[in-house]
Amino acid sequence: MRRREFLRVLGVATAAWPFDTRAQQAAMPLIGFVRSASFADATDVVTGFRQGLREAGFVEGQNVVVEYRSGENDRDQLAAAVTDLIRRPVGVIVGNVIASVAAKAATTTVPIVFVTGSDPVKDGLVTSLNQPGGNVTGISFFSSQLGAKRLTLLRQIVPSATTIAVLVGPESSATVAERKDVQAAAQAVGQQLVIVDVRSDRDFEKALAMFVQRGARALYVVGGAFMFSNRKRLVALAARHGLPTSYDLREYAAAGGLMSYGTSFTDAYRQAGIYVGRILKGAKPAELPVLQSSKFEFVINLKTAKALNLELNPQLLSVADELIE
Repeated sequence: MRRREFLRVLGVATAAWPFDTRAQQAAMPLIGFVRSASFADATDVVTGFRQGLREAGFVEGQNVVVEYRSGENDRDQLAAAVTDLIRRPVGVIVGNVIASVAAKAATTTVPIVFVTGSDPVKDGLVTSLNQPGGNVTGISFFSSQLGAKRLTLLRQIVPSATTIAVLVGPESSATVAERKDVQAAAQAVGQQLVIVDVRSDRDFEKALAMFVQRGARALYVVGGAFMFSNRKRLVALAARHGLPTSYDLREYAAAGGLMSYGTSFTDAYRQAGIYVGRILKGAKPAELPVLQSSKFEFVINLKTAKALNLELNPQLLSVADELIE
């Protein structure tokens, strides 16, 4: 669902509630769900979060209210959204790493539950994983530390790629860490990289065309909320330019991307929903250790591989956790 439609549906639903229902809603706990990027194409994230809430005993619209706010990749807009939620006030704020950092800068009292692919200790969100301290805890899937593995898998799929393109979205601690990880891994094996930063979805077409001009034979996409929200566009552009591409989350491969390696993003938000529910029931963020994802999935889209005329090594196929046909 596109963001405009998503907000329109929410607005229509709100306008349709009778007065007594709105009064009941006002008495319910309020959760602020904040993303630095758009909610467009983020339905899987919201679905996972709602599932976690249900497991914790909360159903949106029945005994809890959720307000969805997006910074639309604008730090000032993000800060304003967080400030407004705190003034409401919300009972808990849940968000990606950029949104959570903004929330922590704005409040030391409202509980915050983050979902991040970077190191929350280095990001200053918590003092330690086992004892977060303060008003912040969350879920970490450490995607920024998987760059070397993803690059290795991509090189095995496209061994003839002497040059590999790397696409990096708006800067965050996670994108910076993953970029360094990929560069170090490439340098160790003598792999040539062409790295381009993009700041808006208008930059994608130009970046991929440049990669082809520079002789790149494969593409590595650094993870992040911005890229995830634009995954369908990225997958389509990679196919148009004939670039075998590696992504960090299964949702990319399900959308037609060649391969992905990482943890379950949807499940991370499900776990965040459970934590939010526990906090609404009285648990303190400082007492909830940061959860770390331990299951990693290697997914290959066979249909895409065929369209790219790739001959995949049988041994590589045998170690894949999922083959999409």
